[in-house]
Amino acid sequence: MSSLEQKQTHVNRKSVQEVSKQRALTRGHGKTDVRYWREAIFQPTYTRDGSRRSVGHYAVKLQYAGRRETIPLGTANRENAAQKAREIYLYLQSNGWEETLRKFKPKSRWSSNAATTVGEFCEQVQSVWSGKPKTLGDYIRAFRKVVSDIFKIDGGKSKFDYRSGGRESWLQKVDRIKLRDITPDKIQRWKVEFLSRAGSSPAIKRSASISVNSLLRQAKSLFAPGILKFVKLDTSSPFQGVQFEPRKSMRYQSSFDLEELVRAAQKDLPQEQFKIFLLALMGGLRRNEVDKLEWKAFDWKRNVISIKATAYFSPKSEDSTGDVEVDPEVMELFRGYRATASGDFVIESRVSPRPAASYSHYRCQREFEALNKWLQTHGVEGSQPLHMLRKEYGSQVCAKHGIYAASRALRHSDIAITSQHYLDKRQTALVGLGSLLSPAKNIIKLEEISEPQRTKGIPSRRRT
Repeated sequence: MSSLEQKQTHVNRKSVQEVSKQRALTRGHGKTDVRYWREAIFQPTYTRDGSRRSVGHYAVKLQYAGRRETIPLGTANRENAAQKAREIYLYLQSNGWEETLRKFKPKSRWSSNAATTVGEFCEQVQSVWSGKPKTLGDYIRAFRKVVSDIFKIDGGKSKFDYRSGGRESWLQKVDRIKLRDITPDKIQRWKVEFLSRAGSSPAIKRSASISVNSLLRQAKSLFAPGILKFVKLDTSSPFQGVQFEPRKSMRYQSSFDLEELVRAAQKDLPQEQFKIFLLALMGGLRRNEVDKLEWKAFDWKRNVISIKATAYFSPKSEDSTGDVEVDPEVMELFRGYRATASGDFVIESRVSPRPAASYSHYRCQREFEALNKWLQTHGVEGSQPLHMLRKEYGSQVCAKHGIYAASRALRHSDIAITSQHYLDKRQTALVGLGSLLSPAKNIIKLEEISEPQRTKGIPSRRRT
């Protein structure tokens, strides 16, 4: 057996016990029967914080001609995954491994040599990645962003040109960079330069610090030990010794009058944008959850919306699934919208979903952009106004019912995440000593100041 075949066998090894278990489950159905594949498919798992978690998408292990491969099926829907697994199996029988991998797993080509360039490294990582395509896409985009900045490969607007070759040209330049030329000292200098571009504004500097940490965290994830077990490099990780910036406080503080915002939304927003507004503010749904939400998720009797994997939607994590309790008045509004709906999705759009996309694709992108602009004009601050509505939802639940209830409502994987954003403050925390003070005689009461005086900058209180 060649070294290439040995490497493939090593990567795709499966215990005899697992194979026996799978055969027992599928016994009685031939491999041309989709019922066989309903039991043969599985969701790959990984370990995080000591617990096993599922990636959410199905995959299938196929063995043929002495070779076994794991092929991602690109869907969280079991029935769709079984149908695709059967299709791949039949194609494999007729065409062999090379054609099958080229068609259904185009990034599966192994290199027997160590990866020496950015492009070779990314291709090898893609061939062993069994998680969500979008997650890997985010990691690779962050790494290429860091590399292109270091080596001044700008590309301008043309790097977003997918039709005329501008994007491909930019990628080729980045992917040709040698891994050994990307050193920790260069990444450290990139980080310092990135932060220096923020200038002196505290708000912009804070945002830059959060952004640089996000880019570093995602790019560094490509060089995690769990990946490097299967990918050969001719150098060490370029992120060794590079430190993250100190974590910034993520505590949420509201920037708008909630009641006034709701009244304005009900008056101003078109129907689809108002639906999005309600689902984010009064249900705490994430953007992708809103975008792919189907009417079958509504339980009208229990006043809940069920967030779970569908043929078009994969949850952010297993912990993100669950029932969201919604006010009866909100459910009544959506019951009315359901009566006139023209399709399965709650938010109407002419754009079809793309569940296998390796990037964040939204059916309702146009509606999201319009709603974000409206929110910004109504005092909702930040670069992601729509996400601020979810944070406001969490803040309201936390204030009324406590941090544990907020964590469950937001479907966070850990209460520590919730406590980073919200303060459990159901009672006013006052020292209680104010009653010992005597009222000052030289204080001008607020009602005594006329409006013209206020506009001229006269303070509401003045001490002499």
